[in-house]
Amino acid sequence: MEHFVAVAEQKHFTRAAEAMSISQSGLSASIRALERELRASLFVRNTRSVELTEAGRALLCEGRRALAAAEAAKDAVAAVQGLMRGHLTVGLEQCLGVVDVPALLAKFRSAYPGVEIEVRQAGSTPMLDELASGRLDVAFVATAGDPVDGLDLRPLSRESMVLVCAPDHRLAKASGVTLDDLAGESFVDFDPTWGARSISDRAFATAGVAHPVTIEVNDVHTLLALVAHDLGVALVPERIAAKHGDHVTVRLAPGTASDWQVSVAVPTGPAASLAADALIGMLPTTAVHS
Repeated sequence: MEHFVAVAEQKHFTRAAEAMSISQSGLSASIRALERELRASLFVRNTRSVELTEAGRALLCEGRRALAAAEAAKDAVAAVQGLMRGHLTVGLEQCLGVVDVPALLAKFRSAYPGVEIEVRQAGSTPMLDELASGRLDVAFVATAGDPVDGLDLRPLSRESMVLVCAPDHRLAKASGVTLDDLAGESFVDFDPTWGARSISDRAFATAGVAHPVTIEVNDVHTLLALVAHDLGVALVPERIAAKHGDHVTVRLAPGTASDWQVSVAVPTGPAASLAADALIGMLPTTAVHS
């Protein structure tokens, strides 16, 4: 199964063999044995790359889950023996600001030096998918707080969305704004995979108000600088609006948009990681609400 997942991810037998540190002939034999056992072809092979068949696509998600469960089983045995070993993959969206993740990981490494730590930084939307498929063990994400099948989202903080605009913008001195007030505006916003962008997109879609994003960025400080120069307005969490800059913050009318919730997320069931539980256990007890 490990060999199958490696080929599926690399889309190439030679690269997968190098990643698994085995010979290409051995890898090919392993895949053929799996195909015989399942009585199905898993890959469409050509001279440059390989693609998954329909059967291969069906197997990939469950294969990742199976490998994650097998790793969790090994970790459980090690934990009973008083050991903590293996691998911990942590996902993190930028600029959440609720938890000092580098300090948390340093504390974890000091307590469990036998665990290899891998960190991936991405938007919350793909990280939730990677958690569900077993490619991440734990992730710090920003969402509207809606339940996600197969995942346990434990809230760390919740705050309102606000409008940021230039000091001379027509709404800069408003006591509160609705989405109808923003009709006709151009917007600066984050990548669609970021939690704050998802909340904004959903709010405008629900209200039936256009939300034309003319400038899309992956950096908080750049967004605030663009807004301050009146190149667009933006809806952002209060935490981001509070960062230093020449922009103005304006409150939204109650119920305008969902709150921005930062959570630590883990898979439920057999894919749950003991190392992830240990990491979460190092968070301040007042920070995590199960």
